[in-house]
Amino acid sequence: MEADLTPPPGERYRRLSLWWDGLPGPLQVRPALDGDTRADVAIVGGGLTGLWTAYYLSEADPSLSIAVLERDVAGFGASGRNGGWCSALFSVSEASLDKRCGPGSGRAQRLAMQATVREVGRVVATEGIDCGFHQGGTVVLARTPAQLERTHVEVAEARARGIDEGDLAFLSPAEARDRIGATDVLGGTFTPHCAAVDPARLVRGLADVVEHRGVRIYEQTEVVAIAPGVVTTARGTIRARTVVRATEGYTRTLAGHDRDVIPVYSLMIATEPLPDSFWADHGLADRETFADHRHLVIYGQRTRDGRLAFGGRGAPYHFGSTISPEYDHDDEVHEALRRTLVELFPELSGAAITHRWGGPLGITRDWFSSVGMDPATRMAWAGGYVGDGLSTTNLAGRTLRDLIIGDATGLTGLPWVNHRSRRWEPEPFRYVGINAGLRLAGSADRAEDRAGRETWHAKALGKLVGG
Repeated sequence: MEADLTPPPGERYRRLSLWWDGLPGPLQVRPALDGDTRADVAIVGGGLTGLWTAYYLSEADPSLSIAVLERDVAGFGASGRNGGWCSALFSVSEASLDKRCGPGSGRAQRLAMQATVREVGRVVATEGIDCGFHQGGTVVLARTPAQLERTHVEVAEARARGIDEGDLAFLSPAEARDRIGATDVLGGTFTPHCAAVDPARLVRGLADVVEHRGVRIYEQTEVVAIAPGVVTTARGTIRARTVVRATEGYTRTLAGHDRDVIPVYSLMIATEPLPDSFWADHGLADRETFADHRHLVIYGQRTRDGRLAFGGRGAPYHFGSTISPEYDHDDEVHEALRRTLVELFPELSGAAITHRWGGPLGITRDWFSSVGMDPATRMAWAGGYVGDGLSTTNLAGRTLRDLIIGDATGLTGLPWVNHRSRRWEPEPFRYVGINAGLRLAGSADRAEDRAGRETWHAKALGKLVGG
């Protein structure tokens, strides 16, 4: 009798990212919802937002009946494909928060985000989630005169706000090169408030933890509509006192929410494991995450097994907020990322790129992440993280816990709580506007390289995305 060589159903998910490919053991798929049921809290979305919410709710009140509904498998979306930065970055600047929400709002949000990085580290240690969490901070390089000027402005503004070198330090050229030996380094900044993480191990580990606590996770269960007290799926209806929308870039798939949060793709590559000689020459000895001050965002980390995982924006927005597996791969963008990586580290010109992947992240019209709940309908939400969600999801989960239970805490008083973003424009206006912004970011970087200073492109880009 021949052995059955058919891989388990979950193994196909290894193609989603470097992180998914490295998950240990066979990848299991949890059962789908099978008919109508009830819960105290129904959470739509099995990524980090939904799972952190389930984690803190089940901790606060073990008697709660909690159901998490996931269209695919837990961690399928951005939660398992991102750059692995558990950072204190928030989508809106401290100055903008003070202006919009009152003096001191920005500082409160900043301190909450910094505490969130530590909280994620505490939980992964307490729960034994082996996700390579290491808080080595972030280096942001200045590699052109215009980028160096932005670095000086950032540091000066931080000092004016009382942010000292312990939170944001200016790096001289030599200090920056000691941290990360890239080309053309003119200076940079360092903040300790970031950890490198394997995001797939984090989200899958968190799913196991909450399931062990009695939280029901229904995978392969597509939610088509949400309403007060009701979640409608293709496989049955869940009635719940509280409904949480935690769908991020996939929010447009819910009836009536197609213009709330739009999906924009971010793509990544990863090298083969690099030799010790490379790291001896190029730093990142403390596994610092890294970027530079260009407009078209790039981001990278040294992985636990000695690779460079490197990503960036540049992939087009797709008409009608379309989401498709074919958009996870874009030969032109992936090749541009490889060229940029080699520009930073010429020694990598012959290194093998073993993984290429991508996925949609969520952006609201005003680029303002938010969390909240309508007490009358008990409809709750969180999202619009603009690519900075690995840590912000944890803050969202703790805040949703307090809102759902009804506790007024320091978290529920933060400026992002119950913020309402206006809806995106209908097509074709958002297609034209978003892609124009992406092209403008790239042209701003090229113009600065030619002129040696900031040009009108940067000012126009700031106005387009709200600063």
